[in-house]
Amino acid sequence: MPEVSFVTHWAGITSLIIFLVAYVAVVFEDTIHMRKSKPVLIAAGLIWALIGIAFAASGQSDLAHERAIEIIGEYGELFLFLLVAITYVNALEERRMFEVLRARMVAAGLNYRQLFLLTGALAFCLAGLLDNLTTALVMGAVVIAIGKTSPKFVTIGCVSVVVAANAGGAFSPFGNITTLLVWQAGKVHLTEFFALFVPALVNWVIPAGIMYFAVPKDKPAMQKEKVTGKPGMIGVAVLFGLTIATAVSFKNFLHLPPAMGMMLGLGYLQMWSYYLTRTGTRKDDTEMVLDSFNEIQRVEWDTLLFFFGIIFAVGGLGMLGYLGVMSDALYVGLGPTTANVIIGALSAIVDNIPLMYAVLTMDPVMSHGQWLLITLTCGVGGSILSIGSAAGVALMGQARGIYTFMSHLKWSWAVTLGYIASIYTHLWINAALF
Repeated sequence: MPEVSFVTHWAGITSLIIFLVAYVAVVFEDTIHMRKSKPVLIAAGLIWALIGIAFAASGQSDLAHERAIEIIGEYGELFLFLLVAITYVNALEERRMFEVLRARMVAAGLNYRQLFLLTGALAFCLAGLLDNLTTALVMGAVVIAIGKTSPKFVTIGCVSVVVAANAGGAFSPFGNITTLLVWQAGKVHLTEFFALFVPALVNWVIPAGIMYFAVPKDKPAMQKEKVTGKPGMIGVAVLFGLTIATAVSFKNFLHLPPAMGMMLGLGYLQMWSYYLTRTGTRKDDTEMVLDSFNEIQRVEWDTLLFFFGIIFAVGGLGMLGYLGVMSDALYVGLGPTTANVIIGALSAIVDNIPLMYAVLTMDPVMSHGQWLLITLTCGVGGSILSIGSAAGVALMGQARGIYTFMSHLKWSWAVTLGYIASIYTHLWINAALF
């Protein structure tokens, strides 16, 4: 941290205002029709320009340079990890794996209540591997397809999917960006995330159990839809699992950044796509052709650039001393348990990524149980409101006019009960970690 605080300095105050203006633009992305990466990229650049000026004037340019290099390294690891993970998800989508899953569930002949539980359970289980956003979109498509004639089922089913996807992502380092940040920072090791399995399950089960009785009892109309995956679909899924295993091995056994293992896994996909394309060309079978570079191009660059802007902007505010002030107010003034619960609840309004990165940058002295607590609360707190997580925002767009902010708000009290219950469950079953 800097030897001189810049909290009351003109550069610090200006930086804080820039960040707040940029974040307001992010919140109103759909209203002003400006992609969220644009304002935060501008904010990050301006904040660090002000840091450069202020630190040079105080003779601390080397300190600012060192911290900037550290943040570039932190972002680089996150970027490469996500680049590979999203590319694999895109490849699975291109091979029609998610369409096959959707068609089979639609044709299963179950009633709405059974499908409500099944879609939620699958969302909970898949989120740990696919991430909460992708899982919500996949299972949301299933819910919408099943409930074509039942808007009530779609509404309640989408609430369940959002809660389940966020909860399922909380006990896996690959489940969402916040858990990935915690894992890469070394605060929680791979196997230690599973201590959050029961609390995360409670977070979904309680609101799902309440909402279950509001789901229609009848069956949806049978739909005879046959969807087959493209050649190589299973191979892509197997290689994705192998890639995750490689990343884990690089971190746990070789003590190297997991992003390096992910890049090796990208090589697996490249070679598989080469094999499929060569074989398909010889057989004149265009369905076999898999262009892995095209799947890289389809990566959501707005999201990756947004992460860059947020990480640098929040890191800049930390350099100026604001995160130190926040840490003293929350973790010293209120205590870590209260602070972690409040930050988790705030993630229903403020994106959980800057909140988690701020906590990691503050790096308060906490027990292992407290680091697991903030991982849990930041992961599931966003479920309280539909705008509190990427999963909820994405589903509002996918089920436009049916799953809305107000329809989710109707069940926010039940989701809040799940949030509170998950915290008490963690404090109880993991008491030895505090």
